[in-house]
Amino acid sequence: MKVGTGLAQGRQPLPELAAQAVRQALDQAGLDIATGVLLFLSEDFAQDPQPALRAAATAASTTQVSGCSAPGIFTQDEWVLDGSAAAALVLGDGAAIAMARDQKDGVLLTLTAPNAFNASWMESPGIRFGGVAGDATGQGQFSLWGNGKVLTGHCDLALEGAAGVVDVAHPFKPVGVPQRIDQASGHDLLVLSNQSASRQSAWSSLANALSAQGIEHQAGIPCHHMMLMLAESEAALSRGDCQLIPIVGANADTQSVTLAKEAVPGDWLAWGLLDRDAAQRHLASKIASMGARLRNEPTFGLMFSCLARGPHFYDGVDHDLALLKRYYPGMPVIGFYGNGEIAPVNGRNALWQHSVVLGLFTAES
Repeated sequence: MKVGTGLAQGRQPLPELAAQAVRQALDQAGLDIATGVLLFLSEDFAQDPQPALRAAATAASTTQVSGCSAPGIFTQDEWVLDGSAAAALVLGDGAAIAMARDQKDGVLLTLTAPNAFNASWMESPGIRFGGVAGDATGQGQFSLWGNGKVLTGHCDLALEGAAGVVDVAHPFKPVGVPQRIDQASGHDLLVLSNQSASRQSAWSSLANALSAQGIEHQAGIPCHHMMLMLAESEAALSRGDCQLIPIVGANADTQSVTLAKEAVPGDWLAWGLLDRDAAQRHLASKIASMGARLRNEPTFGLMFSCLARGPHFYDGVDHDLALLKRYYPGMPVIGFYGNGEIAPVNGRNALWQHSVVLGLFTAES
C-alpha cells in the first residue's frame, strides 16, 4: 500500500490548490495515479467546491475523490486556519477510498453536515469514526462530497485494502470523586452519592469540586470549561469508557445541574474540567494502546479534532498533532478541525466535543 499527503494554500479558493495538494501527495507516495483521494478544503470552497473536485480528480486520474470542507485542515507537515487551502491524502497499490457498499462490516469513515446528524443514523449498523463539517456554531458554510460529486447529508466511506483501529481522546480531567446519580428529573441532576453512601445535591457536588481546584464560582459555574463524564458503572468511568455530556447550567436555588441529555438514576459520573496536560496524557495513552493493537507499524493516520482544540487550545501550536508525530515520525496524516467528532465508545457510535478522534491504518493482511 502506498500513501502520501499534500497541502497547498493561497490567497483565494482556486481549484488549482486542490490539484497542487494531490500532486504533492502523489509525489510523496511515489504514485503516478491514485485509486482513492481524501480531499479536505477550507471553508471558503464550500459554496462551490465542484471545480476543485474536478481539478483533484484530474490530477489523481480517478473519480474516487471524497471529503468535506472545514474551517481548518492539516497534514502531518502543517495546518491551516482562516485561509484558502486544500489538503489531500492519496492511496494506491492495493488500497482505495470509496463510498461504503456494506455498512455492517469494518470501520466506516464518516463525514456529515451539522444539520444531517441524528441518533437513528448513528445507531444503524456500522462502526463509524470521523467528523462534522462546518464551523464551531454549525451555522457557517459547509459541504461534503463523494465519488467526485457534491453530496447532501452525510457519507460513509470504506477504506479498501486497509485495516486499522480507531479511538478518541478527550481533554478533561476528573475533579471530585466518582458519584452515582440517585435522583434526576429529565435533564436535571438532583441528588448524587458516592461509595461511602454520603449524599449531596448535584449543585453542591459541582461547587465543592470546583472549590477544591481553587476555581472561583461565586459569579456562576464556568460551564463552558466543563463537561460531565458519564458511564454506566464506576469501573467503566475509571477506565475512561465514558460519554462527555455538555453542562447547560447550574442552579443554586434548586440545587440542580442541567445537562444536554436526560440524566438516568444509577449511572455514574465525574465532573470534567478542561485541562491541557490531561489532554496530552489521554491522547498519549490512546496512541500507545492503538499501536499495541495493530499487527504492524501504521502506514497512515486520519485525525479529526475539535475546532476549539488544536492551535486554539494550545496557544497557536497543535500539540496533539506534534504528539502523534513523535510516536510515528514521517507517517502520512490528514485531518480537519470541525464542530464535532464521531467515534465509538463501548461499541456504540457517539458524537464527541473538545476531543480528538484518531484512526491508524496499515495494509490489510
